[in-house]
Amino acid sequence: MSLRAVFFDIDDTLYSSTRFAWRAREQAVEAMIRAGLRAGSDRVLVELQEVVVEFGSNDDRHYNRLLQRLGPEACTGANPALIVMAGVIAYHETKWRELSITAEARRLLQDLVAAGVRLGVITAGLTMKQAEKVLRLGLDDFLDPQLVFITDQEGIAKTNPKLYRRAAARAGLEPGQAMHVGDHPLHDVDSAKRAGMIAVLHQGSGKYAHLEGGAAPDHRIADLEELRPVLATYGVDLPA
Repeated sequence: MSLRAVFFDIDDTLYSSTRFAWRAREQAVEAMIRAGLRAGSDRVLVELQEVVVEFGSNDDRHYNRLLQRLGPEACTGANPALIVMAGVIAYHETKWRELSITAEARRLLQDLVAAGVRLGVITAGLTMKQAEKVLRLGLDDFLDPQLVFITDQEGIAKTNPKLYRRAAARAGLEPGQAMHVGDHPLHDVDSAKRAGMIAVLHQGSGKYAHLEGGAAPDHRIADLEELRPVLATYGVDLPA
């Protein structure tokens, strides 16, 4: 069967969400200190990272929880609400200013569309948060809007191969006619392979680079440019 569609994970695949999140949190902490937070930036960043790990990246009270952990003395002479909001504003300003895909990723997507390959995403997270990433990253210029699969929107986790079978079915394809590219060996590789898709593991600088899944990926790449020769083995010849 010929390759007809390629699905991508978003985070740490189409862009480095790990590096971006760290940069945005650094900016947030600096803004909170300017707003009156009495603590060193190194300590605050460590505590903030622990909050994110313990409560999850989708928690909407990271900075409130951070102040709880630092104790009331960290806000002496300042208004905690203003400190929290300073962090929120700085994080979002960083997002508006710096959230983008690389030129190499953009060229790859352009070339895939020009080659007649349908493009989609299969991504874990909250519907509005992941939809915002699609738009802010400019992915909507390349994706088939019917092939955007967000776990919260679909009600299926990436650990369930049903999500990948649904993606192929909505594209009108057999799973073997579709490829999925992602950075998580368990969620992106194991589940896609169990569904019958071609699975490519993006082993970049993301937080799952050290993990090994239960199934070997069909291909491993260190960056998206390495996907070009992989695609050629399935009859999709792109410019070098």
